[in-house]
Amino acid sequence: MPTINIKRDLLFKTLGKTYSDAEFQNLCFEFGLELDEVTTEKQMTKEQNLNHSEEVCEEVVYKIDIPANRYDLLCLEGLALGLLIFQKQMDIPQYTKIFPSTNTQKIIMTKQCMKIRGHIVAAVLRDVTFSKDSYNSFIDLQEKLHQNIGRKRTLVSIGTHDLDTVRGPFLYDARPPTDICFKPLNQEMEYTAEGIMNLYENHAQLKQYLHIIKDSPVYPVVEDSNGIILSLPPIINGDHSKITLNTKNILIECTATDLTKAKVVLDTIVCAFSQYCKIKYSVEMVEIVYPDEQVFHYPDLKYRIEEMNCEKAIKYIGIKQTAEELANLLSRMSLKTSVKDDNILNIEVPPTRHDVIHACDIYEDIAIAYGYNKIEKTIPRLSTTADEFPLNKLSDQLRIELACAGFTEALTFSLCSREDVADKLGHELSNIPVVHVLNPKTLEFQVARTTLIPGLLKTLAANKKMPLPHKLFEVSDIILKDNDVEVGARNNRHLCAVYCNKSDGFEVIHGLLDRILQILEVPWSGSKNANGYYLRAVDDPTFFPHRCAEILCYDKVIGKMGVLHPDVISRFELNTPCSILEIDIECFL
Repeated sequence: MPTINIKRDLLFKTLGKTYSDAEFQNLCFEFGLELDEVTTEKQMTKEQNLNHSEEVCEEVVYKIDIPANRYDLLCLEGLALGLLIFQKQMDIPQYTKIFPSTNTQKIIMTKQCMKIRGHIVAAVLRDVTFSKDSYNSFIDLQEKLHQNIGRKRTLVSIGTHDLDTVRGPFLYDARPPTDICFKPLNQEMEYTAEGIMNLYENHAQLKQYLHIIKDSPVYPVVEDSNGIILSLPPIINGDHSKITLNTKNILIECTATDLTKAKVVLDTIVCAFSQYCKIKYSVEMVEIVYPDEQVFHYPDLKYRIEEMNCEKAIKYIGIKQTAEELANLLSRMSLKTSVKDDNILNIEVPPTRHDVIHACDIYEDIAIAYGYNKIEKTIPRLSTTADEFPLNKLSDQLRIELACAGFTEALTFSLCSREDVADKLGHELSNIPVVHVLNPKTLEFQVARTTLIPGLLKTLAANKKMPLPHKLFEVSDIILKDNDVEVGARNNRHLCAVYCNKSDGFEVIHGLLDRILQILEVPWSGSKNANGYYLRAVDDPTFFPHRCAEILCYDKVIGKMGVLHPDVISRFELNTPCSILEIDIECFL
């Protein structure tokens, strides 16, 4: 859920009313939002460890949590508009597209750009008047959209340009990095595309986007008819066409790998900031010419009509309202609604509400406008008796027995590093059915664990100062890749116990195994047959040679036990011998 930072006094000025913090928090709740924190610019700067905290004012800032699909509320303009309509202090605006009869702005796409970011949409805002605050809001909204719907610019990236400094028609092309040279935003000299990559490889904000195109043989560029490069998407805009407070006419272009999301982003920006145009809520269209000579015009600013059955909505939500009352509730949520007949509503979904996809989205808006706290609480018609899952019941019973045996429970992370499940245990990663995290944030969370051993050993390493012996256990799930199941992976509930002392204490672990299987009513099979459980010697690089055994229950291998190899102990930064046991407990259900 994204969070936006809004200056309190500026927001209240836009709303035309001053609220106490409690009153505004209540208003946010009624509108389906949450006032997360009340802070100041100075405090925020200190928290970010910036050096110029002394220069920042003490202006109060509201941090507001916005639903992830409400892109229209990610800036002051959209939030204030939504709240004013919700409080019936403003009518729902009608957004209009202007198609100029002459001098239509045009962007021509080449075949080369289809190889890397194959879509572009654009629009023009004419006769814009920015204040310092609205200018900052314009920049902030772009960054919020980049991070959320744009997926850190991989799906959509936005470029905004002073239209009066460039000349159309524009060209959207892709070229080798050595053939691209321009002055990036706020730089003093020109760089090639390769030089730009080197320039920003340590930049706090931009370095995270370089990988998107860095290894591509061609980089996308947008340039005007004079050959001036406007932007190198998705990295940086050019300095020549940068937006300032004095900019009057703005060209907005969005390059993308997902056309639908690009349309949503463009609609969101122009709807929020067209209120600053001389002709309010008007947007000039731009012509996009594809390599196959197909022509499209953007922005879409599409209005659509949805029909809703009132009886069905009332039944789903659990309220009693007439069709006229439901229409009034939806109008408060920026959905212009009229009554078609006694039971059917016509709902106009505006271009700001791309989150309205299904009837349930409309029902949700009705519930928000009505007030969740006003919905009558009802007792379910059917009585049901809850019961614990057998696997969870067995797990809890085993936890009690292990605790009674003097072992302490540990709860470790389900994710770990690749080295934890492979190299540190003496195994090859390629031989393990491991599930990888696509974009791990840290080296510690690269894969899902395939064994509970690394987590317990890391827990021991973090508690080396505690007096010996150390006796830990964990009963949790491991995750294994499995192509036979629908999601490609499955969970298995394992039990793992470790004993750490000046001597390996293998007999302690062996005794624990005997106790576990005794309470599970599995007999010892001295003749090593399918009538009970028994041990079978096996070699495993995780364990000391000739000190490892497979545990077989009714002739099925359910786990291993043994003395850990000294190399494994040292890799986990331990300095005392350890014996360990790990079994699959799902076979006992």
